[in-house]
Amino acid sequence: MAFYYKEPSHTFGEYLLVPGYSSDKCIPANVSLKTPLTKFKKGEEPALSLNIPMVSAIMQAVSDDRMAIALAKEGGLSFLYGSQTPEQEAQMVKKVKSYKSGFVSSDSNIKPTTTLGEILALKEVTGHSTMAVTEDGTPTGKLLGIVTSRDYRVTRMSMDTPVSEFMTPFEKLVYADAGTTLTEANDIIWESKLNMLPLVDKNQRLMYMVFRKDYTEDKEFENQLIDENKRYRVGAGINTRDYAERVPLLLDAGVDALCIDSSEGYSEWQRITLDYIHKKFGPEVKVGAGNVVDREGFLFLAKAGADFVKVGIGGGSICITRETKGIGRGQATALIDVCQARDEYYKETGIYVPVCSDGGIVHDYHITLALAMGADFMMLGRYFSRFDESPTNKVKLNGTFYKEYWGEGSNRARNWQRYDLGGASKLSFEEGVDSYVPYAGPLHDNVGITLSKVRSTMCNCGALNIKELQDKAKLTLVSSVSIVEGGSHDVIPRDQFTSR
Repeated sequence: MAFYYKEPSHTFGEYLLVPGYSSDKCIPANVSLKTPLTKFKKGEEPALSLNIPMVSAIMQAVSDDRMAIALAKEGGLSFLYGSQTPEQEAQMVKKVKSYKSGFVSSDSNIKPTTTLGEILALKEVTGHSTMAVTEDGTPTGKLLGIVTSRDYRVTRMSMDTPVSEFMTPFEKLVYADAGTTLTEANDIIWESKLNMLPLVDKNQRLMYMVFRKDYTEDKEFENQLIDENKRYRVGAGINTRDYAERVPLLLDAGVDALCIDSSEGYSEWQRITLDYIHKKFGPEVKVGAGNVVDREGFLFLAKAGADFVKVGIGGGSICITRETKGIGRGQATALIDVCQARDEYYKETGIYVPVCSDGGIVHDYHITLALAMGADFMMLGRYFSRFDESPTNKVKLNGTFYKEYWGEGSNRARNWQRYDLGGASKLSFEEGVDSYVPYAGPLHDNVGITLSKVRSTMCNCGALNIKELQDKAKLTLVSSVSIVEGGSHDVIPRDQFTSR
């Protein structure tokens, strides 16, 4: 006979936090949001941690190298989408890792023969007006000169004019050795009144570019997530099909963490994948797994060697798995069940396996609820897809700007690899939709507001860190009437009236 859960599964929107005692130390500025990304033994520190409890979803419409850099600056981590070739994904990893904090690898590279017309076209694509002229047109070729918008006048020059005729040649550039520190580079920039300082090796090959604007930015993002070489950290999605080919390329590119991207993780395919990676490359390679929605799924993946476990099936805004296949569980109930299993596993084994809540976040306060329920961090798709840094187009519909957003289970993504269906090589049916989300502007501004809300609510609960929140939080289920009461009601908002 089938097993029946005695209580219905619930979503985040059905819970509220009850305030607790707040000491005079409980102010948002004192709240730490640092949280473990990977498993660790009792008494030890995790190999990888996050400075904010946010990672971006393994989706074409969310996580590319630009998103990874922007989120790492805030203290979070992106998992680059795996529904591309292993070579393409590895190249994305390299772009992020080459974007050393304060040190930029040139992405607008031209040859001496490149024409003004080609330069303008490249500027339109990258948005960058400073371009390195290298002998072979590669990012690390022999540096021959630099061209900026000040070096040409479109109205007075032919589009066929080669850059060699108007660039600033290497002999006239102020440059520094590749081993120059960021502090030293910024001193040179300020003393020489430069906007950019190229760093070259002994053979005159371009290594990095340091920009004046990045000095201020480096000071602004004090929470940035960087490795021991001051390079931004980045994760990558993998699947249970081509991991033997994909993982070595990602590791060679410098990836910091991997995550198996699957619609359902309680699967022998995931155990096989985890076993292969850890046996071939060692336990220092960190691999998350999922998704699961109950204690049995968590325990299976924890024992299989997962470095963190993702929770959630069918809770994403573009996911239609529940209505298509009839499987899943309310995100709040799933998370509570899994986190209880995580804590019991920690008590029994002394190994703490972080839990990632993936899906179900509609409002900012849901993040705080998820943390209180035991999540160590969130994986967010729709949230990040709204920002400038997501890789999709911004479109104007009926006078309002939106960003395109589609699920990995949609035909647009064609990501059949994430569905563990034996010998399938295409999607039999869709489990995600193709949609739009309201455009929200820069990531930095929005994440700042969201985390301000999280910190403020944590203070209301008397917690100065995530562990304290999980220990002290008091949660209550709310009725449908109570949900209505929680919003504005029985009033007529002013914006419904137009002034005459």
